[in-house]
Amino acid sequence: MDLSRLIRTTAKHHAERPAIICDGTSQNYSQVYRRSCRLANALAGLGIDQGERVATLTDNSPEALELILGSALGGYVRSSLYTHNSVESNLYLLNLVGASVLIVQRQHYDAVAAHLERAHTVRHVLVLDGAAPAGALDYEELLAAASDEDRGIEMAPEVPQVIRFSAGTTGKPKGIMHSVQAWTGVGTEMATILPELTPEDTYLAGGPLSHATIMAVPAVIAAGGSIVVLRAFEPGAFLEAIERHRCTLTFGVPTMVQLAARHPAARTTDLSSLRAVVYGGSPMTESALQEARSVFGDILRQLYGQSEGAPVTFLGPKDHTAHGGKYLRSAGRPTVNTRLTIVDENGDPLPQGEIGEIAFDNPSAFTEIWRDPDATRARKLADGSVLTRDMGYVDEDGYLFITDRKEDMIISGGFNVWPAEVENALTSHPAVREAAVVGVPHDKWGETPMALVVLAPDATASESDLVAWTREKLGPVKRVTRVRFGTELPKSGVGKVLRRAVRDQYEEEAR
Repeated sequence: MDLSRLIRTTAKHHAERPAIICDGTSQNYSQVYRRSCRLANALAGLGIDQGERVATLTDNSPEALELILGSALGGYVRSSLYTHNSVESNLYLLNLVGASVLIVQRQHYDAVAAHLERAHTVRHVLVLDGAAPAGALDYEELLAAASDEDRGIEMAPEVPQVIRFSAGTTGKPKGIMHSVQAWTGVGTEMATILPELTPEDTYLAGGPLSHATIMAVPAVIAAGGSIVVLRAFEPGAFLEAIERHRCTLTFGVPTMVQLAARHPAARTTDLSSLRAVVYGGSPMTESALQEARSVFGDILRQLYGQSEGAPVTFLGPKDHTAHGGKYLRSAGRPTVNTRLTIVDENGDPLPQGEIGEIAFDNPSAFTEIWRDPDATRARKLADGSVLTRDMGYVDEDGYLFITDRKEDMIISGGFNVWPAEVENALTSHPAVREAAVVGVPHDKWGETPMALVVLAPDATASESDLVAWTREKLGPVKRVTRVRFGTELPKSGVGKVLRRAVRDQYEEEAR
């Protein structure tokens, strides 16, 4: 069921169950439902019509659920901006979707306030988590003055409900629009890879709910479970929250899982309540996976997907240990409702084992690139399958192995080299903690793999050591020819390695 029906049903059947816990405060489902209705009615009172875009610029907070559910109850299209973005990036996104309202936390307001005249469609700015400055509206005052009655708005399956944003790694970000039906599909498909949930389950939202952490929320609400929200991820607080609230499931990007597993308190904290630790968003090295298993147990679940649709594939707990870890480098097998295809440049299916672009069709597939028909057509095949821009292959057992992003491929001397394969070889070296590989210009080969490497604490390795290591593992064509060392890799706000930033740093130094 869609978000509005979901909260109506759960508030009826689980009214007194705790819905959200944050900063030591708790709201039950009845309270969340009524506050969500107040938000929907407050926006209507400001003259915001159904279908208009409501943008949020917030970190995790006690208001997180009502922002999500209130937008749905009012028939609005929710667009979550990212607090780690620059002001210019967020202004671009506000104009891209034509947002009528911006709901912003007080700590982020000052950065954008002086530039809001360039957000040409924004008519109202609501400030929460603090007193509203002159020229803005106080979120709590608006809600207090609004009715908590549900107007009973029903959104048709095909109308827009959520606009997410692409990472913009190869240019300007794009608006990824999900209709009510498609966004419902994200929640229902996510439920298929989780354990069967009950009202006794508690979900720890340790990552930003503006990102992938939100994907499990509909399934938890449907079950009448609780959601513990951390303002920001910190590994010690993350572990402490699991113990204190007896959390049964959580979701994180690999960086979060690794940091929690390596924290000094990881082996003394009671984590026995956990039933599932879901990770996704980027690869996790085999050594990091083994470390995580030693802390959390055999409850790891990997998902593969993207803003255009998720989950697409799933690697379950048993897959992590089957056949001596044979499938650890895979992204798992398609979810129950997913049709997965590997296609060539013309969109034609390739035989098993051949590398091509990953395409999928399932209920979570995005509806369109916001108001960009050409971009939408470029991302979809004639049968409706979504082209992911990820390259990979499917093995004889039906497991998907992702080789790399299509645009990250290195062509060295006419040979295709996938950075992820070289990175895996590097991180198998005992001295290497992390690595990012990019193609850099080479007089003879056109391009050659160059690595930015972060060494493990107290470990040593030279450039020649690692060049020789990759030559032994991968051969002379795919080996790195240059190695730079650093203290950390450039990453996005959700922990993804930014290869483009690595390449830009190299080019700047070369100049």
